[in-house]
Amino acid sequence: MTEEEMRKRLEILRIEHRDLDAAIDALRAAGGTDQMQIARLKKRKLGLKDQITHIEDYLIPDIIA
Repeated sequence: MTEEEMRKRLEILRIEHRDLDAAIDALRAAGGTDQMQIARLKKRKLGLKDQITHIEDYLIPDIIA
């Protein structure tokens, strides 16, 4: 995967992460009785965050000063 492809993938993951945030908020606002679905969305959101972090770490390496 090239750096440009990784940057595009990163943007897609960030959008999906934000969308899941909105979906979780909407479920809670609507009464949020389906705790199982909210838990699944949260788990998916955490997985996306891990992927985002992994790509960011690759694209922006730590610089030891």
